[in-house]
Amino acid sequence: MPNIVLVGLMGAGKTTVARLLSDRTGRERLDTDDVIEQRAGRPIPAIFAEDGEAGFRRLEAEVVCELLAADDRILSLGGGAVTSEPVRDALAGHRVVWLRVEPQTLIGRLDPDEVAGRPLLAGDPIATLTRLDREREPYHRSVATLTIDVDDLDPGQVADAILSGDDGRDR
Repeated sequence: MPNIVLVGLMGAGKTTVARLLSDRTGRERLDTDDVIEQRAGRPIPAIFAEDGEAGFRRLEAEVVCELLAADDRILSLGGGAVTSEPVRDALAGHRVVWLRVEPQTLIGRLDPDEVAGRPLLAGDPIATLTRLDREREPYHRSVATLTIDVDDLDPGQVADAILSGDDGRDR
């Protein structure tokens, strides 16, 4: 069975929804950020500080491509993983679900400690999220086999939509 891979901006709910999907399907769940931290032996903010974003993205692409080589998993990818061409190529043949969310919604979801722990949100978080959304939207659109607008949905509803293959929009 192909992997179910969740993509979207940081804070879109990928980790939470992946956990629900794993519980409901019995499939193994992996969060690529967790695997990256384990492999590097340090937290992501430290990787960014010591190796820069380019160093982090290289490690991220390596980990994501490796995890995508096995099937029948639920994977939640870091928000920027889709910016890597090797990652986008490796996503072919998998069920890729874009959890699309408005930057304003994200600010309401992220607590201040979480914002402080995300290196890319330093400074003006709403401006950064708006920029990231604009920059990454074409990548998300190009890899997604299902897009779900999650602004007004709780994680259970998102998981239901993924399992039913329904994006929740009236047709």
